[in-house]
Amino acid sequence: MNSDLLLTEHLATYRYGAFTLTDAVRPGPTLPVLPREGYRTRIYRDRGAGLRLPMLSAAVSAERLFDCFLDLLRPLGNLVHVVLETSHGRDADDHLDFRRTHIDRAVFASHCCEFEDLLLNDGCTGVAVLSTKGPLEVQFDEHKLLHVYAPDLKRFRRVLRRHGVRRQADLQIITDGEHLHHTTDDHEETFKQFCTRVGVAEFDRVLSDE
Repeated sequence: MNSDLLLTEHLATYRYGAFTLTDAVRPGPTLPVLPREGYRTRIYRDRGAGLRLPMLSAAVSAERLFDCFLDLLRPLGNLVHVVLETSHGRDADDHLDFRRTHIDRAVFASHCCEFEDLLLNDGCTGVAVLSTKGPLEVQFDEHKLLHVYAPDLKRFRRVLRRHGVRRQADLQIITDGEHLHHTTDDHEETFKQFCTRVGVAEFDRVLSDE
């Protein structure tokens, strides 16, 4: 079997055991990281800002991923800041961030529901949602991983447990190895529509751009 056919078959593979990927990303052809569900914790450090904050990273199977993201937003409070992230038309590891401050969480969640397909299946779109009351942040990144930054992760861990996502001390996530992103021109246009609906302006920083 030639290499092009092998790559085509690899890119068409979206299920690994009980774990289902969205269309947004695939592990590299050599499968350096086998996708599986779970979450891991560590300490996020930003020495320049003098910041040290617990964080968790979660890989959630596609059929539960969007609902889990929305539920993780609840501990942030009723009013949030939002950053929409795009790498459409950008070089690798480069993206633009657009911010909307002080938006009602329920209103933003309704916008997300309208653009669910974009958030799940575009490998160049990510979202960061920040509390207005302290260092709390939830990221739904372009790899379709969920990252949480908070002084106390207990409430977020409870959300993950309700969705059947367990802590895996040895968890490797797709960004730990070679991986491939997928997008389309339609997704790029839809991202612009999402920005318009949310009402964003250009911005330059979230806690982490993982």
